[in-house]
Amino acid sequence: MGEQPIFSARAHVFQIDPATKRNWLPASKHAVTVSFFYDASRSVYRIISVGGTKAIINSTITPNMTFTKTSQKFGQWADSRANTVYGLGFSTEQQLQQFAEQFKEVKEAARLAREKSQERFELANPALNIAAPELSQELSEERHSPPLLTVNGPEEKLFRSKSAEVELTAEKERVKKMLSEGSMCEINLEAELFTLQDSNAKLVAALQEANSSVEQWKKQLAEYQEETDRLRDQVAELEAQLGHPAVTQTGREELSRSLEELEAQLSAKDQARHHLQSKKTDVGELEKEREEAMQRLQDVERRNSELEDQVQTAEKTLASSREEQQEAEGEVRRIIEVLDVKICDLNDLRQSLAKLIDK
Repeated sequence: MGEQPIFSARAHVFQIDPATKRNWLPASKHAVTVSFFYDASRSVYRIISVGGTKAIINSTITPNMTFTKTSQKFGQWADSRANTVYGLGFSTEQQLQQFAEQFKEVKEAARLAREKSQERFELANPALNIAAPELSQELSEERHSPPLLTVNGPEEKLFRSKSAEVELTAEKERVKKMLSEGSMCEINLEAELFTLQDSNAKLVAALQEANSSVEQWKKQLAEYQEETDRLRDQVAELEAQLGHPAVTQTGREELSRSLEELEAQLSAKDQARHHLQSKKTDVGELEKEREEAMQRLQDVERRNSELEDQVQTAEKTLASSREEQQEAEGEVRRIIEVLDVKICDLNDLRQSLAKLIDK
């Protein structure tokens, strides 16, 4: 296949409804690859897109085609040969702009290639160029040759002969048949190519998965081999023990002791586990008691603080009472002293009275 991709983009493909010529019909369920191809052997540019195993776009670009952007992410062009209008929906405005620019460049390249092809055809077939305007029109689409050409002046004209018309018709039919067969063959080959590419990708993924599985199997096989070697060593030891009964009895006793030790260790571990669980319960209860004690301690501290306040108040009251008592005691002492003086005076008076009485 002589075609080479020159640009590719991802887009949703639509075709105009042939019944209404207004509504769009989706040609693909998902976004597909839409590519510009160039056939160097025929100097032809085409837009091709394959959905699954079917070509949903096979449009040969001609100079009279125009790609129109109808919205920020949608564009369309008409293909008279396919008798339809194609529409492409892109995910971004930038992708639409790139596709439109590529369409414009390819359209210009197709125009230049068509002109060069027409020139080569005219140089290779001068008689057919003069006598066969219909073939010229079929090959160039937009270059319409007149039915007759002036050779030596405006009055002298050269008309087509019957034999040239017959030969031209046969040549045109042969060219049409070749183009039709070539297009169908290329579409089938393209569909087969895309199918093979898809199958190749699936096979590569399956091969990678198989390689990873093989690595896992190798690792498991190495582990199995190690386990087998270890079991063989154990079998050899057992066979050696079977050959020496005393050693076997000793080994059995050692195994029994080992089993008893293991059972004792397991029992101790179980007891320790139960003990830990009970301790855990005790710890929970102790934690609860600690919280209650903390609460009681806080109550006692609060009560103590209140008592300290009362003691301070009582001490202040006691100090005041002591001062009052000291003042009262001073007053009492002063009264006692006065009374003592008065008593002394009374005693003196009594003595004096007694003397007077005696006299």
